[in-house]
Amino acid sequence: MTSHRHGRGAARAADPRRQLLALGPLEQLRAGRLGLRIPQLILGLVLYGISMALLIRGALGVMPWDVLHQGLARHVPLTFGQIVIATSLVVLLIWLPLRQSPGLGTVANAVMVGLVVDPVLSWLDQPEGWGSRIVLMAAGLVLNALATAMYIGAQLGPGPRDGLMTGLARTTGRSIRLVRTLIEVGVVVVGFLLGGVLGVGTVLYALFIGPLTQAMLPWLVVPIRPPRQEPAPGLPQPPR
Repeated sequence: MTSHRHGRGAARAADPRRQLLALGPLEQLRAGRLGLRIPQLILGLVLYGISMALLIRGALGVMPWDVLHQGLARHVPLTFGQIVIATSLVVLLIWLPLRQSPGLGTVANAVMVGLVVDPVLSWLDQPEGWGSRIVLMAAGLVLNALATAMYIGAQLGPGPRDGLMTGLARTTGRSIRLVRTLIEVGVVVVGFLLGGVLGVGTVLYALFIGPLTQAMLPWLVVPIRPPRQEPAPGLPQPPR
């Protein structure tokens, strides 16, 4: 049964219709299936905000960027969610010299995650027992991977922090792995110095979020057709 499921997952990953396409903002909207892609994007962002709250209430360490958000929350009169939104907008400003183009999903990501996390934090209390805290941490990690695969699979633009990573990798010529590592180490160090919580959950997130997201992504990429390239003037049109 396991090998059968693995085979189906590999087949989905190899399906060209389920490959992530490098599309501009308008191409993303013209690629069709918006009736599925937009709800998936919204649900993914809502789940992302919930997963952040679970990791925070688990109090065993949060995702790297949230170490920075927690540190900033100790020094500015804003809620955690407001700091998430403000940080996202600052990151989007850094996109400008990198010549990154935000999509609908980019803008939604910058705003919705912060709007979701505050009410969830106000509703969810931090448990006292270690067992409950470990469950919250594990649930937050798995839910975050699912949420990430959902909003990436909607193919409506990367999140602000993902776009910063890819933009810096493109302009510097460095690998995605190196750029992501440097960014996340940097925000963790700054956040920790400001008073953010660095713990085992932060380390587990760094180790497992990539493999978990990669495993879920083939099932959540919405198949869309790449935009048809118009032939250059004067060239014969291909048969249809």
